[in-house]
Amino acid sequence: MPSTTALTVTSTEALSPGLVRVHFRSDDLSAFAGSTATDRYVKLVFEGGEAPVLRTYTAIDPDVEAGTVAIDFVVHGDEGVAGPWAARATPGETLAARGPGGGYAPDPSAAWHLLVGDQSALPAVAAAVAALGATAVGYVVVEVPGREHEIDLRAPAGMEVSWVYAASAEETVGDDAVAGSPTLVDAVRALPWRPGRVQAFVHGEARAVMHGIRPYLLTERGVPRADASISGYWRRGRSEESFRVWKSELATAESAAAG
Repeated sequence: MPSTTALTVTSTEALSPGLVRVHFRSDDLSAFAGSTATDRYVKLVFEGGEAPVLRTYTAIDPDVEAGTVAIDFVVHGDEGVAGPWAARATPGETLAARGPGGGYAPDPSAAWHLLVGDQSALPAVAAAVAALGATAVGYVVVEVPGREHEIDLRAPAGMEVSWVYAASAEETVGDDAVAGSPTLVDAVRALPWRPGRVQAFVHGEARAVMHGIRPYLLTERGVPRADASISGYWRRGRSEESFRVWKSELATAESAAAG
């Protein structure tokens, strides 16, 4: 049974037009003791309706002794459950958080690093960037809606940061961007491949990550699975509940194919 932690809002701040950071405190953050993964996440419990709704978010800078932690929420107006809550959150409000989970942290022995994500993965990418050593080299590629959504990642000098601007709804057809629209997949494939062992962290929209970037890294570039943390955080056109079903079905199909 995962640990459940009560979190109380202390303040909020807008990091960009579509990203809100909510600061929390808790009387007991012992569940985070020893947690070193930069992709550490919790499942937030939103009450309402017939059953609680769970949404998964990166837990930022948990301080067990001070009892503080922050979570960044992507906000698209009144769309969704967690975003609208974060946009209106006020000090004193509470949420239950289950976890944490997580399994990635930058390996200082890697020759270079590849950190890739869209706006949903930006908090985890930023946490990984902050954990890199001063001499780390490699690439950071992040897709956001526009230039105004960029944030200061404070990357080491050897990490080349690139921002990709997502195609608007009018520029997409189904799951695919129209010809000529830049994509996260295109940006990753265009990077000069560096020598030596790479450690990759690639998270974001499932179609781009799982069907676009993953085969490029694992098959075309031969990156060992142990050196690649690759996962879809969400799926275009699906709620988190239906996305979990899709992700489970994908894993089952791939396991059967491998067998």
